[in-house]
This record gives sequence, structure tokens and C-alpha cells, in this order.
Amino acid sequence: MGPEDRPARPLYTPAERRRRDSSPWTLVQGVLAPLQFAIFLISLVLVLRTLATGAGQFAAEISVVVKTLALYAIMVTGSIWEKAVFGRWLFAPAFFWEDVVSMLVLALHTAYLAALITGALSGQALLLLALAAYATYVVNAGQFLMKLRAARLEGTGSRAPRLAEALS
Repeated sequence: MGPEDRPARPLYTPAERRRRDSSPWTLVQGVLAPLQFAIFLISLVLVLRTLATGAGQFAAEISVVVKTLALYAIMVTGSIWEKAVFGRWLFAPAFFWEDVVSMLVLALHTAYLAALITGALSGQALLLLALAAYATYVVNAGQFLMKLRAARLEGTGSRAPRLAEALS
């Protein structure tokens, strides 16, 4: 009997699914996630333009600050959502690895703010730190999109899909 023969653990228990569906924080997350992604795309363009041309440093720096504030908002409200649905502020088993990577995303964005405020980094180095933060954000966003897909598949099927099935 291998791992493929064991029943998959559902992402949500029926009670967690009910709490998720009735929580106002689910809607908040549903609004903030695409808003943060739009801010990310705009900021990414500004950062890359500045790195390529040297123009627009201030706009690029401010855009990363705005992206970081959006990240903080979604992380705080996401923790509230996780507490409402799973009874834990962070690291609920269903979202453990997403939360682990989120901590790295937060650390890099916060390092950017600290470097900007203190002047520890400037110019190109500061924007390269922003790109590192953005790379981890893209990985983390991908994790959450895969979880969203798995949850949708789980809600439509008679059995919970395995992660590999969710990705296909």
C-alpha cells in the first residue's frame, strides 16, 4: 500500500468549509488578492524600467512600498481568515507551506522597507532586493492558486483530489 493508495485528506472539513463560506474575511481575501497582484504588476514594470533605463527610481521605490503595504494588509486579514476557518492564526495544516513561504515573502518585503528607510541600500541594489521579494511573492501566489484550484475540485467531486490531480 503506497501513498497513492491512501485516501487524500480533504483541504477543508465540512465544518471548515461552512466557516470559510460564511466568513466575511473570505470576501476580503478575494478582493485583496487580485488587487495586490495588480499592484505587483504595475510595480514590477516600474522596477524593471528603472533597472533598464535608470529613470524613475522614486516611482519604482514608492511602488514597492505600496506593494508591501498591500502585502501586509492581505497577511493580517489572511491570518484573521485562517483563525476564523481553522482556529489558528497561522500554519493551519491545510495552508502550512503557503504560510511558511509567506514568512519569507514578508521578510524580504520588510527588508526592502528597512533598507529604504535606513539608506542601507540604494539605487540598483534596493530594486534588486525588491525583485527578490517579488520572486518569492510569485511562488507564494502560485501556491495559493493551486490551493484554490484544489478546493474547487474538492467541492465538485465525490472525493478529495490529490495535489497532482489538482495540478492537471
